[in-house]
Amino acid sequence: MGNIVMFIILAVVILGSAVLCVTTSRIMRAATFMLFVLFGVAGIYFLLDYTFLGAAQIAVYAGGVTMIYVFAIQLVSKQTLQGITEKVKSSRIICGALASLAGLVVVGFILLKTGFITLSMAGSDTELPMKEIGKALVGSDKYQYVLPFEFISVFLLACIIGGLVVSRKEEDK
Repeated sequence: MGNIVMFIILAVVILGSAVLCVTTSRIMRAATFMLFVLFGVAGIYFLLDYTFLGAAQIAVYAGGVTMIYVFAIQLVSKQTLQGITEKVKSSRIICGALASLAGLVVVGFILLKTGFITLSMAGSDTELPMKEIGKALVGSDKYQYVLPFEFISVFLLACIIGGLVVSRKEEDK
């Protein structure tokens, strides 16, 4: 019973912070709400007794949000950080809502096509061992994730370098 209550509390914190993260117009508040979401997800990992994943969630993403704070301070103007922001057009809100709805439809279609929902409804008690999950994460065979992970790390490095180039002040000639 205690696990269910804790899960409900964490779910409310995650969902509330996620909604506030995407609806706020201030970048520092958005980063703070995202930090609450990531801590909530770590709490769910701890609730499921995945202590390593919970600790990795906190270590990796707390550092990531710290980097977001640094980039927000460097890349955003002083007026934006103080709360003087531009108004968002209603057409952008409608486009964002339609894109979110399209993403929801695609995820629902994939879940129905793969039969994941019917498997979870059947209540099978078989769990995938952590050893197989670890092999899938660091393996290089088909349907394993080490190569996509390396590609994403190179891509993120390129994004960081691009952010530094954009934030660099140009000298007057």
